[in-house]
Amino acid sequence: MPSRKQKREQYRRSLGKPENASKLPRKKYYRQRAHANPLSDHAFEYPACPSKMDWSSFYPAFAASAERPGSCGLRDDKKVEIADIGCGFGGLLFALAPRFPETLLVGLEIRVSVTQFVEEKIRALRNKHAPKTTSTSASTSTSTSEPGAPAYAIPSVYQNVACLRANAMKFLPNYFAKGQLSKLFFCFPDPHFKARKHKARIVSATLNSEYAYVLRPGGIVYTITDVDDLHRWMVEHFEAHASFERVGEQDLEQDECVKVMMTETEEGKKVERNKGQKLVACFRRLEDPPWP
Repeated sequence: MPSRKQKREQYRRSLGKPENASKLPRKKYYRQRAHANPLSDHAFEYPACPSKMDWSSFYPAFAASAERPGSCGLRDDKKVEIADIGCGFGGLLFALAPRFPETLLVGLEIRVSVTQFVEEKIRALRNKHAPKTTSTSASTSTSTSEPGAPAYAIPSVYQNVACLRANAMKFLPNYFAKGQLSKLFFCFPDPHFKARKHKARIVSATLNSEYAYVLRPGGIVYTITDVDDLHRWMVEHFEAHASFERVGEQDLEQDECVKVMMTETEEGKKVERNKGQKLVACFRRLEDPPWP
């Protein structure tokens, strides 16, 4: 009788067959312990700097070409703008992707099996939603977001979402240039309850400076947790940082991303089933003061 590991490997290999190209992966074959120590040494491959990062394999529909030049492997009008730190099984990414079809989203996840699940689901959704025909009208559809901008074919849904295995606490500036991101999500991060573990929390005075670096002025940091102590910790650290101001409740009610963040993540659904609390706080990146 095959072991659990063997069953998992057999299942994953079966997804690579052509007849299963649009078959969504099942979470039970990708489960991994919920907590990973971000301060431990892991085998990561990461770019030396953002300009060395080749995104073309993650977003092939937006890849640069001779006719569509660009940088980092993407055409000149595209770059990653939304990042979900610790994306888990990708619930937030898959909910936001159709809502921002012309914006590139990426999830950063430290766990190997969970990253593989999101990658497999992206592949399956792209195949599932690929155009069924190559009619003239479909092949000539274009997007011209700005007057005089070059016209590009509109890609099928979920071409704008990707996931990669990375440790955001150590290598975030290796992937994103200064002011590149417009939205940054921290959905139900590991609370690290013990005081000696607080240094491993994803929000801290030092890390907040890195988030300020990769966020453009006006960009938003979204946080949600069901742990009151962690919520207060994140609020205190962001409010104490000179580059951020807290977003008011009225603005949060009108922000579609907040609604998605509360309902579409796996942890959010679990909290809902358990009738727990969902504590939300968002922070806006301020303009840098002028040099004296």
